[in-house]
Amino acid sequence: MLTGVEEDVFTQLVTAVDRFAKERLIPAERQVEEENEIPAEIVAEMKDMGLFGLSTPQEFGGIGVSASQEAVLIETLCYASLSFRSLIGANVGIGAQGIVMDGTPEQKDEWLHRIAAGDVITSFALTEPDNGSDAGGIRTSARRDGSDFVINGTKRYITNAVKAGVFTLIARTDPDKSGADGVTAFLVPADTPGITVATPDRKPGQRTLLERAA
Repeated sequence: MLTGVEEDVFTQLVTAVDRFAKERLIPAERQVEEENEIPAEIVAEMKDMGLFGLSTPQEFGGIGVSASQEAVLIETLCYASLSFRSLIGANVGIGAQGIVMDGTPEQKDEWLHRIAAGDVITSFALTEPDNGSDAGGIRTSARRDGSDFVINGTKRYITNAVKAGVFTLIARTDPDKSGADGVTAFLVPADTPGITVATPDRKPGQRTLLERAA
């Protein structure tokens, strides 16, 4: 369990994020809305500040804040458009934490440092066209084929899909079990053969990020 960073370090982080949101992000909101893209220089600043690795343990290149500290920092960041938070959200959340909690040593070595640095954007592929955020209703299937799995299915409304370097993808591995018991999470690199990312939907808010994958 993460114990977080020292109080003085945390206070400095909050101050820095507050200044960043008000002085850099809020003035860029109109540009982000019009261009449907977060400027590269702002993404670089977010990397330099360690925002992609807030909750990743320090041993894997992150800052290692606790859950309560993370909540305060994200709230502070969200003085600006939620698009900025969405860019880092999956990396800070399930993208990193799923690997921290349940990943193999090899998966941790391969992904965590790059996720914390923001060099790899993660994406959580759960929702399907006829199934919302209910893992128990997942229809995407994963069938073992030797040492590999063959995954078939369609996902929709997948945050960061067009930017992702790796997906945490939820699929049903046991069709004989109902609900979430027969469901497994997979780490799927975005360049895996057979993955197709569809044209992004046009949205009234949080442009740049809420994309769809098929």
